[in-house]
Amino acid sequence: MRGLTSARATGLAGSALIAFGGLGAGALPVGIPFLPGLRHARLGLVCVYSGLALLLLGWWWYGRVTRADEDGSCRRAWRTLALWTAPLLVAPPMFSRDVYSYLAQGLMIDSGVDVYRHGPAALGGLVADQVPAIWQHTPSPYGPAFLIVAETVARPLSSHLLLGIIALRLVALAGLALLAAAIPVLARSAGVSPPAALWLAVLNPLVLIHLVGGAHNDALMVGLLAAGLAAAVRQRPIVATVLVAAAALVKVPAALGLVAVAAIWAAQLRGRLPRVRAAGAVAATAAAATVLITAAAGTGYGWVAALNTPISPQNWSLTGLLGRWTADLVAHDEAGAALVERLWRSAGLLAVVAVAGLVWTYRDRIGPVYGLGIVLVAVVVFGPALRPWYAVWGLAPLAASAGDRWVRRATALTCGVLVLVVLPDGFAADRQRLLLAAAGALIGVAAFLVVRLAVAPAALRPAWTVPGRRSVR
Repeated sequence: MRGLTSARATGLAGSALIAFGGLGAGALPVGIPFLPGLRHARLGLVCVYSGLALLLLGWWWYGRVTRADEDGSCRRAWRTLALWTAPLLVAPPMFSRDVYSYLAQGLMIDSGVDVYRHGPAALGGLVADQVPAIWQHTPSPYGPAFLIVAETVARPLSSHLLLGIIALRLVALAGLALLAAAIPVLARSAGVSPPAALWLAVLNPLVLIHLVGGAHNDALMVGLLAAGLAAAVRQRPIVATVLVAAAALVKVPAALGLVAVAAIWAAQLRGRLPRVRAAGAVAATAAAATVLITAAAGTGYGWVAALNTPISPQNWSLTGLLGRWTADLVAHDEAGAALVERLWRSAGLLAVVAVAGLVWTYRDRIGPVYGLGIVLVAVVVFGPALRPWYAVWGLAPLAASAGDRWVRRATALTCGVLVLVVLPDGFAADRQRLLLAAAGALIGVAAFLVVRLAVAPAALRPAWTVPGRRSVR
């Protein structure tokens, strides 16, 4: 199929441009030379945004070409995934410097430093120097399951920065592989086309650039969560509970998946009080898994207190923005401003509870996996912290269970916007860099139009078409 080959090639070209541009404009290490001959930040930024435009448009084109084959094999999507991720595997860290924090925390544990009491500044050295100043004295916000991984990576590699980045990117790739394997199982159980679900949840450029390019531990969290949900629908509730508990011990929002597992298990039980029995069994199993994983990590239960780890003062969550704007209007001192911001965070928590209450009310209509996706999206939107890659938390269950085409279109469009909002070095933009990014994106769009007109001029339409069935009910 000529269109399929061209769409794949467009996405590959975009991914390769992102990786190449990252050599000049990515989240590069500081204090050491890194390919100095290629380190041209302005040219790199233009290349990255040209690549982002091509990857987004190649993704859209791939969806249009394959939408008529909704019941086709998933192997096509998996091959495309391998093709589009390959350049990102060898790129420098992109769109965030979090991977340096992961390495620093692994080294801290190996050195006997309590990561739940101290920040990377207590470690010192080359790796700790890569962590942004704002996080130098911040304890780890991650659970013991991820810290086991971080220590396992850091211990043999010591201060070999490049090897550590590669190892953590391979961990993220393993999480993405879990997600790619689980999504078709969840999609079939919900009556959604598996290739369409893979297109939205796994081939999504937002997933590729942040989970692979950024090597974020969200990949491991989402992969374990999706694998747990897939085990639940396959009637393996104990395995499901352990996997979801492990996901929550990477990042705590995944704990909401335990409610979905309990609901799925209850529907499979016979006899009296199935919900009570399922909830009790899930709670007991999750508690046991938590104790075992925490003991294996050897970090103690400091991760419970670390849930209050402070967020960036310039965080652009909805409640954070409203809090700062309101504080500027009504507060007269720092104490008053802090109170206003706390009130907005509390309002955000109430909004999440309200959404969860609505989901629970209509649980029989929407199903547990779809409901989980909605609640996770609410956590991201109304929570105290927001980063573009957080959207992946709710993306996976929504992609696998939402049959309504408008939900899928809105989800795809939102992801497309979020792809463009973070610069490749992870820092804030200024006017010059915004202009360079815009110029790069326009170059990418122009290149795409040339290719598209050459391959299929009659098929070039302005409509945004998202693969997936209109309804699953």
